[in-house]
Amino acid sequence: MVQLKAKIFAGKGEVDITIVDLFCGCGGMSLGFQEAGFNILAGFEHWNAAISCYKNNFSHPVEDVDLSDVELSVKIISKYNPDIIIGGPPCQDFSGAGNRIEGDRANLTVAFAKIISEILPQYFVMENVERAYNSEAYKKARKIFKVAGYGLTEKVLDASFCGVPQKRKRFFCIGHKNGQDSFLDGLLSTNQSIFPLTVREYFEQEKYELPIEYYYRHPRSYKRRGIFSVDEPSPTIRGVNRPKPGNYKKHMGDLCDPKEIRNLSALERSLIQTFPWNFIWDDSSASTEQMIGNAVPVKLANYVATCLMRFINGDIDLYNLRFIDWLKDEKKLSSKVAGDTLSRIGRSKRILDFGTYDCECYLKKLRQEDSFQNIVPSVQAQIRRAIRLYFEYISEHTEVAL
Repeated sequence: MVQLKAKIFAGKGEVDITIVDLFCGCGGMSLGFQEAGFNILAGFEHWNAAISCYKNNFSHPVEDVDLSDVELSVKIISKYNPDIIIGGPPCQDFSGAGNRIEGDRANLTVAFAKIISEILPQYFVMENVERAYNSEAYKKARKIFKVAGYGLTEKVLDASFCGVPQKRKRFFCIGHKNGQDSFLDGLLSTNQSIFPLTVREYFEQEKYELPIEYYYRHPRSYKRRGIFSVDEPSPTIRGVNRPKPGNYKKHMGDLCDPKEIRNLSALERSLIQTFPWNFIWDDSSASTEQMIGNAVPVKLANYVATCLMRFINGDIDLYNLRFIDWLKDEKKLSSKVAGDTLSRIGRSKRILDFGTYDCECYLKKLRQEDSFQNIVPSVQAQIRRAIRLYFEYISEHTEVAL
């Protein structure tokens, strides 16, 4: 059973930062924030299987509330008086590019925003699929956040660079009451790993047994491969876990012959979602598989939570914020592209510190580093462009350095 930390020690004294988790599911977001030192007061969910699982793993309450009922939700949540509200509204109904038809569940994103605007916590964290950023529901929610006075950090994170052995891209909107837009972008961008985390590396790191070298993940289309190696990040863990069909034929992208290759077990999938091995799952039913696939990976939530805790503790990262502002104001880059630029600079600095190099000398030295040579050429080019922008920036702002 997961144990709670009621209080934490941060900075110079004891701090108790309280959180409620909306659409909490089985608790991936709750656990990630808890492990970063936050005090989770309660979870809120309206799915019986997830509520049962959550109760088995946390000692704080989980309340069965239909969060689409904003008035009722605000009344119940307000009694906890949380400093922070986190949550991942269901995303199944978000449309792809060009399709503006969105189902009822997409409206839960708007309901989340309305709850925030009524309760007005100091911070909020909302997680969703990558395409949610361009959805009509998020556009409505964003307006609600801004009218309520929140500065927003809007960031797509690839979980494989944030401690999760899985190629899973998720959109985060993080709000700070009366704060500055992009306030957390610097910390989120510059603390990612140099390389994506593989399944083998993660299992070795956590001292888990890894009985396979290859496994099957059912493709959305037979034009795609279905067999993956543990020496790469897993593809996105989904809410269904179909076994390999008996008539499956080797795809040109498959890394081995499909004979004797199996799909991952529910436990293996939960470990790739970075739940601990002793997390309690009710059974091996379809509901459990769906909970595992729908969850926010624990260590992705922890990555965001740790960055937010650093910001709260005073690590404001002003240099990075100023650079992002310059990219947006002077170079007319979007917030997303500016954040990606900063992320690439952080990646290059972890390979080779800038030191006293000028731009061309630094690029020359960087090209000689094995870690840089192992990056795919297209990403190398993106890093080089980011570095040139950085050196252009510091040539105009000689008093700062990232």
